[in-house]
Amino acid sequence: MEKTKCDVVVIGAGPAGSLAAAVLEQKGRNVIMLEKQRFPRFVIGESLLPRCMDSLEEAGLLEVVKELGFQKKVGARFYKDGQVCDFNFSEKYTTGWGWTWQAPRARLDMALAEAVAARGVQLEYEANVTDIEFDGELQRVKYTNAEGEEELVECRFVIDGSGYGRVIPRMLNLEKSSDLPPRMAVFGHVQYDADGDYDERIDIVTVTGKIWAWFIPFSDGRASVGFVGLPEAFEHLKDYDEEETLRRLIASSEFLAPKIGEVHYNMPPRKLSAFSIGVKQFYGEGYVLTGNSTEFLDPIFSSGVTFAMESGVLAAKLVHRHLNGEQVDWEEEYVNYIQRGVDTFRSYVKAWYDGSLPNIIFATDALDEVKQQICSVLAGYVWDDTNPFVKKHNRILTSLSRVLDIQKEEGPTL
Repeated sequence: MEKTKCDVVVIGAGPAGSLAAAVLEQKGRNVIMLEKQRFPRFVIGESLLPRCMDSLEEAGLLEVVKELGFQKKVGARFYKDGQVCDFNFSEKYTTGWGWTWQAPRARLDMALAEAVAARGVQLEYEANVTDIEFDGELQRVKYTNAEGEEELVECRFVIDGSGYGRVIPRMLNLEKSSDLPPRMAVFGHVQYDADGDYDERIDIVTVTGKIWAWFIPFSDGRASVGFVGLPEAFEHLKDYDEEETLRRLIASSEFLAPKIGEVHYNMPPRKLSAFSIGVKQFYGEGYVLTGNSTEFLDPIFSSGVTFAMESGVLAAKLVHRHLNGEQVDWEEEYVNYIQRGVDTFRSYVKAWYDGSLPNIIFATDALDEVKQQICSVLAGYVWDDTNPFVKKHNRILTSLSRVLDIQKEEGPTL
């Protein structure tokens, strides 16, 4: 078994791992990044949020993404029963980026990983981590390489950015159930002829009371389309394969059917079930979890890649300080910070499914200030406590929705 040494092993070359490795490389750390798959590969989470731009910039990777020519994204559009509510990120409450990209993850993730490797990080594809021995001071990571040979890396710290692979949570039995109901998604890539302004927004479409859909146009003539709901909402389609299921779902939407026209797949459709999941702890002796290795909520607000980038950058900075001998309060500086953002988005996910958020979004008399503050959350700025729709996220949506219901019942007042 061949043995090597480094400062930090990063598991996974997705956004969380690549940004963590990039930050550590900037700080002069010797990093090895182990990725189980061979890139490029498909993964969901193709619509970035403006907050991602801050993370990419801090990791020195913003220009790398700019060169890829992805479709610009300036906002989000919600559609329900003929009603449309348009959020423009440039009109949000919080100061920050007013746009981002719609990014096919196969290209995005590979570009980030290869850029980090070009800067000196050792990147190994098809590296399957089989065991990790933690002792606080020296961690021993065992893996098989692309040739099936066993290798060993001794390092001072391990960052898990393995996403859905959840290497350390599975290895240390850290997984726990989410408090969100298990849902199912059916999705794929279709051929799409761009139509003006729609190219610069993600469309969130209420198809039925139990199913919603996303529509994400790309710059290369494709679009990502997916439908999400409780498993029983798809029961009437159980006898069809993924291609026919997605085709029938598209046809059932008065918004998407004419938009897409005849369905031509660029990627075989897939199904994903029970995707919400959490962990018992975010860190331990010699390791820290990032991105979907910590928690994945729901695809409704495209929060997954935002948390991946945010946590990757923050974890790398804290690991660097730790290796310098500085005292790091992992609970306050990492867990509580990331959890505040997760909890904010969780409130919005719950409010989306219980109807409170749609009730607010489609209120014809909604105040501009309210829309701007909600827009900041949709843009990923979920750590801005000056925003009441962040600070009071656990109750403000339900309360406002109830007020709107009362106003509807009482009618206009003089």
